Amino acid sequence: MRILVLANTPAHVHLYRHTVDRLEEAGHEVLVLTREYACTTDLLDFFELPYRVYGGHRTDGYSTLQFARELGGQFCRIGIEALRFAPDVVFGRGPFAAYAGTLTRTPVVLVLDDEPGDFNHTVSRPFADCILSPAVTRRDLGDDHYTFDGFKECAYLHPDVFETNGDIREYLDVDPDEPYVIVRFNALDALHDAGLEGFRPDQRRDLIERLSEAATVFVSDEGNEMDLRGLPARPYDLHPALIHDAMAEASLLVADTGTMATEAALLGTPAFRYRGTDDHEYGEFRELERAGLAEQFDEYEAIRDRSLEILADDDARDRWQDRRREYVGGLVNLTDLLVDVATSRGEPGRLDGSTKRALQPRSRTI
Repeated sequence: MRILVLANTPAHVHLYRHTVDRLEEAGHEVLVLTREYACTTDLLDFFELPYRVYGGHRTDGYSTLQFARELGGQFCRIGIEALRFAPDVVFGRGPFAAYAGTLTRTPVVLVLDDEPGDFNHTVSRPFADCILSPAVTRRDLGDDHYTFDGFKECAYLHPDVFETNGDIREYLDVDPDEPYVIVRFNALDALHDAGLEGFRPDQRRDLIERLSEAATVFVSDEGNEMDLRGLPARPYDLHPALIHDAMAEASLLVADTGTMATEAALLGTPAFRYRGTDDHEYGEFRELERAGLAEQFDEYEAIRDRSLEILADDDARDRWQDRRREYVGGLVNLTDLLVDVATSRGEPGRLDGSTKRALQPRSRTI
């Protein structure tokens, strides 16, 4: 079989990387189409995945004409590569995956989450043959929509898949028992982030200064805009492929971004998310809060004070790890599911018994 994967962001690379490896090991041919955005191609190189670049994505402002030209060029390149590859099934999300499948007359599998924007769902849904999403997703996207018990991050952070790099503390230059915190600041440049605000500059500085009184602070600044000179913090400057290993060993993750907060929670690390002006209710976070693995805050002072409280709690990490073993261990290993869906050419009716039982028609679960 020939499987085409559209991976537009670093999170998409992680979502599919084990699936690509498994499919190649089974003798299938896989191609990842991607764009130059953040560390996406760095991750593809690190994990040695087969890919081609169809374009880029700038983080600064666009004029309407510039955006239209870029989008047109990317659709053209995706079309050329898709026709050349001649896939049997296409994986992705949004209009690019829908276009590649329609052009090649190939089944399209969309793997979605509970993001706030409706644009990707609206334009791609009519062209999808199979839509997969976590059971906590609140949308019903029609007869071809199936849900699974877990999160899309279970494709790479499920206990059956994730293995911690034992040298991560050496790479970070922290002692074996030294507590450290990872603070993640969002660039807020994605389509679904338009108009949102996270930590303000003064709040960022105050947060770092206060946390540094209790632990070593590493800052992961997605927008690369923060000047850490004069602040008691170190930039997180390891290869981006090691971020999950770093999160797994951390005492706490504080972020105004969703993906890394979800990832830290699934790793059993206390994960605190500052909502800022984001008032969307995400099904994933609501479920992680219910499981006691993540917490969300509307007020800056609340997340700051709660962070200091958890760092002063010597038993917090053990409690979170116990919750992870109890909760995450019972979720679906999404890599197994994606491999089976790929080899079925996106047709749930062709799946075997165990995988078919892991998928539920969305219309029956709401």
